[in-house]
Amino acid sequence: MYLERAAGRKLLLLLKSFPAVVLSGARQVGKSTLLAHTLGNSADFVVFDPVMDVENARRDPELFLDNHKTPLVLDEIQYAPELQPSIKRRIDRKRDPGQYVLTGSQQWGVLKSVAESLAGRVGFLDLEGFSQLESAGAAGATHWLQAWLDSPEAVIENGIERVPEPYPLYERLWRGWLPEANFLPREVVGDFHMAYQRTYIERDARLLADVADWQQFGRFMRLAAALTSQEMNHSQLGREIGVTPQTAHRWLGILNATFQWFEVPAYAGNTVKRISGKPKGYVADTGLACWSLAISAPRAVGSHPAWGALFETAVAGEVRKAVSLLSPRPSIYHWRTNGGAEVDILLEKDGVFFPIEVKSSSNPSRRDTSGIGAFRKSYPGLTVAKGLVVAPCEKFLPLSEVDYAMPWDAIARPPREEAG
Repeated sequence: MYLERAAGRKLLLLLKSFPAVVLSGARQVGKSTLLAHTLGNSADFVVFDPVMDVENARRDPELFLDNHKTPLVLDEIQYAPELQPSIKRRIDRKRDPGQYVLTGSQQWGVLKSVAESLAGRVGFLDLEGFSQLESAGAAGATHWLQAWLDSPEAVIENGIERVPEPYPLYERLWRGWLPEANFLPREVVGDFHMAYQRTYIERDARLLADVADWQQFGRFMRLAAALTSQEMNHSQLGREIGVTPQTAHRWLGILNATFQWFEVPAYAGNTVKRISGKPKGYVADTGLACWSLAISAPRAVGSHPAWGALFETAVAGEVRKAVSLLSPRPSIYHWRTNGGAEVDILLEKDGVFFPIEVKSSSNPSRRDTSGIGAFRKSYPGLTVAKGLVVAPCEKFLPLSEVDYAMPWDAIARPPREEAG
């Protein structure tokens, strides 16, 4: 079963605009499936391997390319970096759009080199696991974040609707967002996440770093996932498993480079001495976090001490996925004072700041907007939009004169048509 991906429209636009497109993302997020669905029989597909030199591509790149028509999809291109100069030369001779699609599951290595050498000739698209709308089969709907960034006033006037999510919230977070986990029987979802982590460590992380003890790296990965939605303290992470802060920092870099982890920087503004400058870290998939926390079934999610962190991770992931499809992309921050006031997600677009607080309660209240109010008072010179509290609530409702609660599974309702 294929579920429509919101990134499909962006992919087609890039293919019509650039000679080459780089599609990157974690293992098993659906890159190859998206390309096969989008391009069909019109493209030639080659999948590279870390051991085998497929069709002698590494030994003789020119001959390899001579024997393939375009459009040509080069899957897991990080295993054949020797192709890059030949692709560049061919694009320089012929600038027609849509010739090459390069995919990979690492941000380092050849993908970084491609970005540098093909500047101006290549479009980039990051693919993550399913968004909430995609898993519900509503990829074409207008995401609540996009609508809110376009006009909070329009959302307030027109209202929102809820998407028909196929799983209850606890099970949605427990399964996570990787496409395969969306369709597996519940009894084997835990086995899937265990196999995923093992494959990731043995194939992706091993190629990026010289790690003497892979069991220790696996423990570090599980610990980082269990600490999702917290400000990052490399010294604490290192002490937990007996490695130096420098090693913890480097290992987090590996997780980030392979799309297993992302960090949100702190917003400082002009009050540096009063705010926390540490980035906030999130595991990319809540299913991996649940497996790392040994949460055995969906019913255990809501009573687990990490329930709030897991819900915030899901919302932060939704924001990232929605922002990745916008052009240009808004900047994403978090904000926290040394006194404890905080805003979980802070977006900046066109000089306007959009504060978003995430609450795991189904009954958000005015009290939940205190951090947003503290941000407004701290930066009276900024243009701050109406505040938003995203929660597992039933409906869109006002919490104060300038702040509102939004169901996390909302879509924007189209403008009302005037009678007559």
